[in-house]
Amino acid sequence: MKYLVLGSSGMIGRGLVNSLRAHHHEVKEFDLQNSPDQDLRIPNNSLLDSLLAQVDFVYFLACDIGGSKFLSRAEHDFDFIQNNAKIIVNTFELLHKHRVPFVFSSSQMSSMSHSNYGTTKLLGEKLTSALNGIVVKFWNVYGPEPVNERSHVVADFIHSAKTNRKIRMLTDGRESRQMLHVDDCSRALFELSQRYDTLPRNQQYHITSFSWVTIRQIADTVAKFFPGCEVIPGATTDTVQKDLRLEPNPYIKNLWTPGIDLDQGIKSML
Repeated sequence: MKYLVLGSSGMIGRGLVNSLRAHHHEVKEFDLQNSPDQDLRIPNNSLLDSLLAQVDFVYFLACDIGGSKFLSRAEHDFDFIQNNAKIIVNTFELLHKHRVPFVFSSSQMSSMSHSNYGTTKLLGEKLTSALNGIVVKFWNVYGPEPVNERSHVVADFIHSAKTNRKIRMLTDGRESRQMLHVDDCSRALFELSQRYDTLPRNQQYHITSFSWVTIRQIADTVAKFFPGCEVIPGATTDTVQKDLRLEPNPYIKNLWTPGIDLDQGIKSML
């Protein structure tokens, strides 16, 4: 098959591209980090228009996003909201034109009314339904990534433990998450593309580990790989998800199950 991965330079995108190529599929990458003409905020992007006419399947992973430290600062900024709105509207215009099969990556935060990021993802879910595509909801995917202002908690903790033998947490660590390794995530996305025509559209496809862990437990798990590493909790509580603990829909377990536990996943990143 010929796949197009929108957001191919992100953590999930890179993992998926590698997985698809390992299965000997042709993959076309599309990401603003590659070139300015791969900017989904451009209306009627001519390059995307051309690529959509050439491929069999699209993964719409692209968005303006980062980990909790980024979201806590940016989520209410005009540019952040507008960037994601433009990406959604412009990309769906061309998906509607070409009618190519696609998966749209949403988030469990689409059910959180306080979240502007979640609201833009909810819009994408509605448009996906109108085009008979498949919505997947990511929870908390982790894997190798550059550590910067947008990186996520596991990569940040590992970097801090390696460089300082200290893990300084942003919060008190009591909030719970479901952590899924990017390789498991890639397997799920690939499986959905292979079954695309037979997947019921009235089901929800939640890509997650189905296992809760606190942020403090994640820090402690990372720390044990670095003798003498100190874990230092912060003073604040969860400002991003506001300690909401939604339960994932388990339907996807009929098609796929995760196979990498947190210890294994963290060890693979060291």
